[in-house]
Amino acid sequence: MRRVVVTGMGAITPIGLTVEEFWNSVCRQHIGITPITAFDTSDYKAKLAAQVTGFEPANYMDFKSAKRMERFSQFAVAAAKQAMEDSGLDMTQEDAYRVGTSVGSGIGSLSAMEREHKKLLERGPGRINPLLVPLMITNMAAGNVAIHYGFKGKSINVVTACATGNNSIGEAYRSIQHGEADVMFAGGTESSITPIGIGGFAALTALSTATDAARASIPFDRDRNGFVMGEGAGIVVLEELEHALARGAHIYAEIVGYGCTSDAYHITSPAEDGAGAARAMCNAMQEAGLLPENVDYINAHGTGTHHNDLFETRAIKLAFGKKAHQVKISSTKSMIGHLLGAAGAVEFITCVKTIQEGYIHPNVGLQETEEEMDLNYVRGTGVSQKVDAVLSNSLGFGGHNATLAVRKYHA
Repeated sequence: MRRVVVTGMGAITPIGLTVEEFWNSVCRQHIGITPITAFDTSDYKAKLAAQVTGFEPANYMDFKSAKRMERFSQFAVAAAKQAMEDSGLDMTQEDAYRVGTSVGSGIGSLSAMEREHKKLLERGPGRINPLLVPLMITNMAAGNVAIHYGFKGKSINVVTACATGNNSIGEAYRSIQHGEADVMFAGGTESSITPIGIGGFAALTALSTATDAARASIPFDRDRNGFVMGEGAGIVVLEELEHALARGAHIYAEIVGYGCTSDAYHITSPAEDGAGAARAMCNAMQEAGLLPENVDYINAHGTGTHHNDLFETRAIKLAFGKKAHQVKISSTKSMIGHLLGAAGAVEFITCVKTIQEGYIHPNVGLQETEEEMDLNYVRGTGVSQKVDAVLSNSLGFGGHNATLAVRKYHA
């Protein structure tokens, strides 16, 4: 199999509009959760969200292009621009049919649907925007990235709810491994902090009802009561190793394993014994040639819901056995909330930075856990240490489990 490395990264997040800003905020344990400003939440149970602020589409694309994209697509194009510049990739020197995209969104544009549905009810079907469908559908993030930068290779949109980001990167990894592409721009994007988005997840009792930002997104804490909706995008440049070396690219890390399973259990709840997620981790480690004792860190899905945190803990115990209490675990969602389809992608960037910088961030806000949740959840100031191998977990409604294994690049 061809080796696949990471040569560029871009991020639009609630705590930074570049990878550097985002990582600096992570190291400062900055919580990007604030009262929702996009609409009046007086009648809503959930009052807080992790919103992207200061984002200006004009910094990344022309006015006409921006008008033909919804916010989730704009985020993806912006993050892809950063990743492209970071990678140093020169498309004039590339075969465009060997450069592809794998960019997913869990939901697409709820804003477009809400806006045009209101027009339908108030003014009739003749007033619906002719571009509603291409504005709304989830694949338009991948489509717009490819169009904007001239990537003519494989272009796919993986939609697996909250596992979308991991699956998108994992499928891009597979595409390069098997010779379908030399370079893939991969990741996820989301912008669903809207009335129906917040209302729908709240009706499902999935969202935190806390009004204190410091106690709203608290994965693995005994007082957790749901996740906080976030938004943003993460895009990474994945490249076949020899292709990267030939052009003198900077290599951040290497993807060495990818595991996917389905719980086949319930539409929203993970399997109670954690078996599906455990198998995804085991599959990723087996492909990577890693034993449990070789894994320094797990970036957990860690949503802050009762079921996820408990069942993911059980999954780690199943996958790691006697070594489960040794591996360090934290959830980036403690600072940026849950970015849904973008979560895995931004968290993958966190994993790469963790390897690069030798710093494992804590579960910000974690105070006390429950009896069964007795693993090594990092808390306090974080941990500075050499980090060679990490796992990134993402679990999605419908029973989707996806794990990526990432290692420090060794020639």
